[in-house]
Parts: sequence; structure tokens; C-alpha cells
Amino acid sequence: MVSIRHRGWAQLGAITLIVAGLFGSVSGRLLWAQGAGGGGQNQQNVQQAGVAIDAEGFLRLRTFPDPTGALTRQRMAEAAARLEPDLARPSPLRKISLNRLEAALAVRLASGQAETDEMRYLAGLTRITHVFYYPETRDVVIAGPAEGFFVDLSGRPIGIRSGHVVMELADLVAALRAFPPSGKRTSLIGCSIDPDPEGLQRLQQFLGRVGRNVSRVGVDRLVAEMKQVLGPQRVTVSGVSDKTHFAQVLVEADYRMKLISIALERPPVDIGSYAERALRRGAARNALARFYLTPNYECVRVSEDGLAMRLEGEAVRLMTEQELITAQGQRVQTGGADPSAEAFARAFTEHYPALAARVPVFAQLRNLIDLSIAAAFIQQQDYYSQADWYLGIWADESGYAIETGQAPKMVESAVNVLWRGNLLMTPIGGGVNIQPRLALQPERLLPDEGAQVAKVRPESAPVQLKPSQWWWD
Repeated sequence: MVSIRHRGWAQLGAITLIVAGLFGSVSGRLLWAQGAGGGGQNQQNVQQAGVAIDAEGFLRLRTFPDPTGALTRQRMAEAAARLEPDLARPSPLRKISLNRLEAALAVRLASGQAETDEMRYLAGLTRITHVFYYPETRDVVIAGPAEGFFVDLSGRPIGIRSGHVVMELADLVAALRAFPPSGKRTSLIGCSIDPDPEGLQRLQQFLGRVGRNVSRVGVDRLVAEMKQVLGPQRVTVSGVSDKTHFAQVLVEADYRMKLISIALERPPVDIGSYAERALRRGAARNALARFYLTPNYECVRVSEDGLAMRLEGEAVRLMTEQELITAQGQRVQTGGADPSAEAFARAFTEHYPALAARVPVFAQLRNLIDLSIAAAFIQQQDYYSQADWYLGIWADESGYAIETGQAPKMVESAVNVLWRGNLLMTPIGGGVNIQPRLALQPERLLPDEGAQVAKVRPESAPVQLKPSQWWWD
């Protein structure tokens, strides 16, 4: 956050400008976005949101208005009519054998058939809560709640009954490739959106020249000039291919968090924004606030025999750190505290479960974290060699392609304008930082008290399955 105080602005009713690294121009405010509407969710005022990436890698926001919810209800009804009854029936713990699924998909692809929606959307799984290994059948199994699903206007698979986002096979494969049988250990999965140092330097110089020559009348011109001076911001994806759906979710979640932080998106949960908090408290000169979406790493409970694992909690936290921007546009960590940033991060974390229930991209991010930790656990426990399964067609793009999207490379700086006092501030920065193996460190593992995790494994065993069957309740 770059802040400059001008004593002579009091009589003008001075200006506060918020600049963040976001995707595309945002006109007005995105009041809220919701993916679906099962389970009693409000079908009115639905404005689904997503992103689009052009051939140059420029990523922009897209919205899909459905004022009455009629289009959404139509898609739900059509999907419900197509789904097999067993698949549509909600299940508190649906089990999926990864190696059986991979084998079934390999047979379809070898015969020239495409994957089914049942495969593509992991039999309606909305969360991963358990990982099991069965030595007697050599099944590597993930499990969690599931239900019938449809694809909403923004292209997201959504549970018909609960409205929860449904997991995708492409994301699972991306996570498994990050922690493959070869033993390669990905240390970081994440993304970052950053301005160029030259852009930050130009912005500092520009703000120094602005002086008192600002009024409410000149705000639009000033905003346009600041966006031009700062220029596009770079998108960096780590740990997974930037051409995957996994990467797109990472970047969109970061983007939407920033929109909320600068009050350009008003989510359906009362979180408040960092910008408004900073406006009330004031801000330090030349400070840059950075926010990171990270896992809550104390989330794994493992049975004593290592054959069962349970993921607990909501998994996602928003963290902050404080930096300064030098005249040369370099960022320097200060180690200082920003009460406004810390208050926003706390509120975002506390309300994350409710936010994820209403804004699908945040549920998708939570699921990516769970998938990453589950994949790291499967590798750590060496289930691959025990099962004599080495990902098969999922091992690389030649067998199963997941790098099918356009890689996000750039985003346009987005600006919000708030008026109060005599403060000019421009918060920028942040990202997503997932280090799955941290959750598996011995000091972070939760004990399996009363062998509750271990007891679920035999109850979930693949018993009397058909030859091609890969999921069961």
C-alpha cells in the first residue's frame, strides 16, 4: 500500500485511491457471486462470476447474470433428469478408488470414447475428508460427501441439493502429478500477482508529482493515469502447470480476494474490506500490504498403521505481511504490523466457511488445498509402490491431458476510489501459498484419539464391486 499525505487537501475533502493487481477493468462493484442454489439458497439476484483468458494471456473477469435464477433452475432440472439415481443420491461418504478410476478411464480412451461426466466430476464429490489404502485389494481410495450435480452458467460443477461446488478430475490429476510415484516433492503450489519494479517506481514518481492538483472532479482522469503508469501486473503460477484448471482457480481466488479487500466486490458474507479499515485507521507512508491465502496446516489426523487419514477443518487462512516500497520500486519487508490488514485477514479467515458456501471459487480453492495434501500423503506413505500403481495414463499429458487452457500471464491494475480525510493510498499485492508437506510434519499431525480414523477404513472397504466399478457409497 503506497500512501502519501497532503496537508493542503483538507478543504477539498481529500481523496483515497485504492490500486490492486486485479484482472481486467471492473466497472462498478460486483455485489455478490454465487454458483448455484440448492439446499435452500436464494435463487434471486444470482450473478455468477468467472474469468476469461485471451490468446495473449490477459485475464479478465466475466459475470453471468441470472436475475430470476430461471436459467440456473433449468440447468439443475435437466441435469437431475439425466443423472443415474445412485449417482444423484446424496452420500455422507462416497468412496473413489483412484486406481480403479484410472483403469476405467484408460479403457474408454483406448476405445475412442471420452470420459463421462461421472468421471470428470468425481462422482459428485464435494470434499475430500479421507484417504485410505487397502493392502488386500491394492486400492488407493479418497472419500468424502457427494451428491448429484449440474454445471452452472460460469462452467462450475455444483451440487444440486446443497449448492456446494463439486470436485474435478483434472484438479485431482494435477495434484497427483505434483507428488508423483517418482518421488518428486513439490515444495510450493501457488500463484502471485505482482507489479513490475519499474511500474512501482513510475507510480511513486507520478504520485509525487500529483501534489495538491486533485479534486473530486479529476478523480476519473487520475485513476486512468495511475493505471497506465503502473501498467499490467504479472501472474506467476508455481508447482502446477499454468495451463491447468487448477492454476486458473488459484489465480481467480487470489483475484477475488483482492476485489473484496479493496471493496470492489461485496460478498454475500459480512467480511468488510481492508480498504475501509485502513481508511478509518490511517496508513503508513509508502506501505504495501500483501495478503496470502494459505492452508491451516494443522488439519491432518492419521491412523497408527498409516492406512487411513482424515482431513479436518476449513483448511484456508488469509495471512498478511507488511512491506515498504522504495523510490526505485523495490519491495522491502518491514516486519511491522498493520492493524487494518490483520483485522481484515482475521475476518476473512473466520468467515471463510460461509464465504466458500456462497462463492464457489473459494470452495474450489479449499478443495485444491485438500487435494494437494491428500496427494502429498499418498506419496509420503508410498501407496504407489504398495499398490503397484504408478498413475497409468494420468502420469503425463500423453496419456491424459489437463494442460488444456490458456495460461494467465497478465492482469490489468484495477482501481477503487474512496474519500475520507487527507490520505492517498494504493494497496497492492498478495497471492496463494500452499505447502502441502507442512501439514504432514509429525509435530503438526493430530492424534487418532479412540482410533476413530482407523475405524472408518474397514467400514469403507471396496467389497463386492463390479469389474468396472470405481466408486461406492
